[in-house]
Amino acid sequence: MTVSDGDPYANGGAEATGSSTLSLDDGDIYVCQDGPCDAPALLLIHGSASSARSWSPMVPLLTRSHRVIRIDLLGHGRSAKPADHSYALPDQARRAGVVLDRLGVEHAVVVGHSSGGAVATALAEERPGLVTALALVNTGPSLDAFIAPESAAAGPSQWPPTDEQLRRFASTGFSRAGYQIPEALLDDVRGMTSHTFTTTMRATRSYLEQRALPDRLTALGKPLLVIFGEDDRRWRSSSASDYRAVPGSQVELLPGLGHSPLLEDPPRTATPLLAFTAIHAVRMD
Repeated sequence: MTVSDGDPYANGGAEATGSSTLSLDDGDIYVCQDGPCDAPALLLIHGSASSARSWSPMVPLLTRSHRVIRIDLLGHGRSAKPADHSYALPDQARRAGVVLDRLGVEHAVVVGHSSGGAVATALAEERPGLVTALALVNTGPSLDAFIAPESAAAGPSQWPPTDEQLRRFASTGFSRAGYQIPEALLDDVRGMTSHTFTTTMRATRSYLEQRALPDRLTALGKPLLVIFGEDDRRWRSSSASDYRAVPGSQVELLPGLGHSPLLEDPPRTATPLLAFTAIHAVRMD
């Protein structure tokens, strides 16, 4: 395991991140860990066109009581970006499960932001014995909840995208147009290929078209926490109520925050998550 030189998302006081690259059969996956090895495991999964760095402001709040594990999904961040491998969500989930196996993790609470919540759901479907509970942050329950973007914000129309295209695309990830978008967030998009960008977006759509997340989660019977910024500009925040159909689910709306509450207000986002994991996390033996 190597130690990174720091993280551009860090918001002061965070320790250096222990990181490594694990070679899987279908591509290298970048992994970073923080917190005590014997603490309950918490796997954080980023959304489309992002990376593990999007969680960095949250990490110092979570490592007091958890072994925090973050990965870059295949095609994203510092993981491999092959043109000839599957980016379907069940395959992304399978890789996440292999990573936890390699790290010796037998049980984990899995948290996903945006499309990362769909990957988290797929992981629970693939490995129900591994996932003890799920937390979804601004994850649209179905395609009906999607807010169609203006054409300028729909996504880069050329590759590599211009800075203006990147900022228009990223701006809908926050509650207000004047939000200072972290440069590293834009670098995550720049670091993708045209193929990985379009293919991973299509993979999420395909997964949601097959079956809505509340239906999948009801069948799983896992404890569920849903956190949703009320001012989301990508998914209707009113759709968070769809998750109430999942028996025992807990839904927390965060007024004044948008699609990325983990970046806009880490403490407010961490509060319900920590209360949830205090009940459902499993300590390592």
